[in-house]
Amino acid sequence: MKNKDSEFDTSRRNLLKNGATITAIGAVVATGLLKSAPARAQAAKASKATMMYQATPHGKDQCDNCVHFIPGKTPTVDGTCTVVEGSIAPGAWCVAYAPKG
Repeated sequence: MKNKDSEFDTSRRNLLKNGATITAIGAVVATGLLKSAPARAQAAKASKATMMYQATPHGKDQCDNCVHFIPGKTPTVDGTCTVVEGSIAPGAWCVAYAPKG
């Protein structure tokens, strides 16, 4: 006598049910992956407090000559950062500072 639990059920109903489940899981995963790149990047950024952000330079080190800084429309306007959330002043500094070039 065969053990019913150890048999692989290949019925059309079971295949369709499992296929629908896998499709639903795929849709949920894809929804998270299809977010825009800026939305994913913003979600991954650290807070200013965590990065010890300060509005003044650290010696000659400041955001406008950091690889992570994305400048604003003019050199004096606040920009953004690939590491720290929020508006970033060009003359500011944080522990994520990495000099350009």
